[in-house]
Amino acid sequence: MEEKEIQIHPFVDKRIEDYCQTFHSKQETILNELERTTHLKFLRPNMISSSWQGELLKILTQLVNPKRVLEIGTFSGYSTMCFCLSSQSDCIIDTIEAVEDYKSFLENLFLENNFAQKVNLHFGQAIDVIPRLNNSYDMIFIDADKANYPNYYSLVADKINKGGLLVADNILWYGKVAISDAKDKETLAIRKFNQMITEDNRFENVILPIRDGLMIARRV
Repeated sequence: MEEKEIQIHPFVDKRIEDYCQTFHSKQETILNELERTTHLKFLRPNMISSSWQGELLKILTQLVNPKRVLEIGTFSGYSTMCFCLSSQSDCIIDTIEAVEDYKSFLENLFLENNFAQKVNLHFGQAIDVIPRLNNSYDMIFIDADKANYPNYYSLVADKINKGGLLVADNILWYGKVAISDAKDKETLAIRKFNQMITEDNRFENVILPIRDGLMIARRV
């Protein structure tokens, strides 16, 4: 009996991935240290954005030059730090994290790196926190509970300024989005999320198969 395919990963030959991860700008010492600390102190450290993805986030941030950023899913603060390092001093970053146990670590991280005035930490479930944020954003990054991606999109689509970017991580979900037999709640939710953006004429969008897939959508 033929074994069912359960995932498609990596998406490209590992030799190509390794080559791409070799040839990008050198990561700042701050991010190197944070990456090491995440692997030492956090469960599931693989959830951190890689330096490859981090450099892309930084370049996108510099191109958009946002006045305000919303991040859904802070984890150890790596991507938050990417936004801090690549945005202007007057940019404000609202970041939402469900795990309150990370609070002391994150507060110290931003304080020690002189970004405490730039980052607003919000703890709780994002679907509860987002409606309380009465701001519009030039850039939104989604990297949290995958089953809620469609809900996040519904809550933030109107908050993105024209010309702003929505970036979402893990939207290929180990390739399971392309396997018809994959019916877990995360895969179904991510498929719906990708469909919602593609059918929304307020956005133009593209998927990049970097790591676990990035959706980049621009508000037109």
